[in-house]
Amino acid sequence: MASSPPETHINGSSSSSSSPKPTILHLGEPILFNHAIYARLDSQFHIIQPPLSDLHRPEFIEHLKAKTWGDFCAIMRPFWNTGAEMGRWDRELIELLPRSMRVMASAGAGFDWVETGVLAEYGILYCNGAGASTESVADMALYHILCVFRQMTWSSLAARSNSPALWQRAHYDVALASHNPRGHTLGIIGLGNVGFAIAKKMRVTFGMQVLYHDKERKSEAQEEEVEAIFYEKLDDLLRVSECILLATPATGHTLLNKRTISLLPRGARIVNIARGSLVDEEALADALESGHVAAAGLDVHQREPSVSERLSEMWNVTMTSHTGGSSVETVDGFERLVLQNVEAVLTGREALTAVNRHLMNGGANGVRLNGVNGGQQVNGNTPHHEAQTNGTPSEA
Repeated sequence: MASSPPETHINGSSSSSSSPKPTILHLGEPILFNHAIYARLDSQFHIIQPPLSDLHRPEFIEHLKAKTWGDFCAIMRPFWNTGAEMGRWDRELIELLPRSMRVMASAGAGFDWVETGVLAEYGILYCNGAGASTESVADMALYHILCVFRQMTWSSLAARSNSPALWQRAHYDVALASHNPRGHTLGIIGLGNVGFAIAKKMRVTFGMQVLYHDKERKSEAQEEEVEAIFYEKLDDLLRVSECILLATPATGHTLLNKRTISLLPRGARIVNIARGSLVDEEALADALESGHVAAAGLDVHQREPSVSERLSEMWNVTMTSHTGGSSVETVDGFERLVLQNVEAVLTGREALTAVNRHLMNGGANGVRLNGVNGGQQVNGNTPHHEAQTNGTPSEA
């Protein structure tokens, strides 16, 4: 049940008074960087920031039913680590939102935790943080690709073991298991913002040959920039990829399983910086043990926050804790985009990074919302706005 009486925090203070200004619901922790934009929003709108204790699903549902926060017109979640305590945004939650709701903006590039199609039914635009994390995630991919080619995890763990025998073994044996990435084929599943940024880094810096699969072929100019070769069928891409990289949102099904992994050339490498659900980790462990796959790099995991015990014990597997986008620049960019998207929609301008605009048809609220300004740059990257489908989208 909801706390009684509920305490509502407005810009860090408590208040029970109403305001004629349109209301914005701020979910999660206070902002850290973009105070000028927040102050501008605060001057135009009534911002309510509920305590985190009110955001757990049972309490949150009770507050929505009781209209504790009134008829708010926007939800903003500036930081991805808090503000999602209520869990998945499904029809159960969305149908409880007030008819005044127009836009929901959240930190994070992925949006598999929210049913954007249902939001569209209710006339609610969803905006993500596309572009803000691109540079950080691409850098993490570069790290994992280098690790799987050069067996850096083996070398690092041997050095940290404080065992002279293990150090000596790595010192002598890593060389015969390592390769330079230059000249090898990098197959990218999803050439959206992140995938393209990775392709540029790996082509220019390491001289890898870029191959890709996507639901739509990219422009000739974009392909030429990274000398990329398009494969219409995923199976065909897998057969020629010496390193396969996943840079696509969750698709609702596993892309790399026992069958598809078997299509890779023997000794291939697998890197996943997208979503853990895209890889069958048991099938991956089997392939690593058999030697069919030489090494793997995983920033995301199938059952987060737990990781595969089998994979964690393998010295040819590099693991990080879903920190691909974790940088101060990303946090700043996510925060800024959330605030700018809400301000744009509520002041009659176009949203910067809408992901469900193509699904809008008036919606249950009878409101046609603003479109997408695809020219906005975030951290030096122009966002791509592609919806998540059951195919292979191109945005991680």
